[in-house]
Amino acid sequence: MNLTVYQDEQFQFIDEGKGQVLLLLHGLFGALSNWEGVVHRFKDRYRVLIPLLPIYEMPIKQAGLEGLVSFIDEFVNHLGLSDMTIMGNSLGGHLALIYSLKHPQKVSKLILTGSSGLFENSMGGSFPKRGDYNYIKERVEYTFYDPNTATKDYVDEVFETTKSIPKAMRIVAIAKSAQRHNMALEIPRIKVPTLLIWGLNDTITPPMVAHEFNRLIPGSKLKFIDKCCHAPMMEHPEEFNEILENYLKFAS
Repeated sequence: MNLTVYQDEQFQFIDEGKGQVLLLLHGLFGALSNWEGVVHRFKDRYRVLIPLLPIYEMPIKQAGLEGLVSFIDEFVNHLGLSDMTIMGNSLGGHLALIYSLKHPQKVSKLILTGSSGLFENSMGGSFPKRGDYNYIKERVEYTFYDPNTATKDYVDEVFETTKSIPKAMRIVAIAKSAQRHNMALEIPRIKVPTLLIWGLNDTITPPMVAHEFNRLIPGSKLKFIDKCCHAPMMEHPEEFNEILENYLKFAS
């Protein structure tokens, strides 16, 4: 990853460019590098910020959506951010939804891609099989339309994470917290302009989930990317960025 990771007190994050804030939130097995294409495309016009969520380090009793949203709140306050466009993938989308409802005065636009919050099939829903490399490889590849998108380095990283019992326990706790927190009754209160960018072949949050988000979030726009699964910004970065660029130009 050709990006600098900054450390400021308890926060690790990427901070590139200047302008209106584009805050990016990664998923449960995500990493800062998932958003590399977005950073390079938009850093000349936006201040692109990506906090490293403390998924594997947070106290086990706080390992859940509430604890992660509190962390985002602290990060935003620490940097004095406002007027933000927030974009989240998978679990990150779920967190973006909760944060936007909790702090609507700080959010100007919301972008969700493969977001949880209504329904998801997730590897984290049960205890990951520690020590079974082929199983982890298969599950990681399952999140991509083209299995080759899951590089060996990425599979190795997830495998090393699931080998740790404390980390695996936090993964399960957070995944179960997300599965329990269905937002169908809450998200109609979203008032900011919202864009949904979805993989047409998403196996984790299928297209029907995108249509339901689109129905429930007032005035939201939905765009599909073909031959694409759960992480469009990684599988089809150019098409993803074109959709995002066009939306940010004209959304108000």
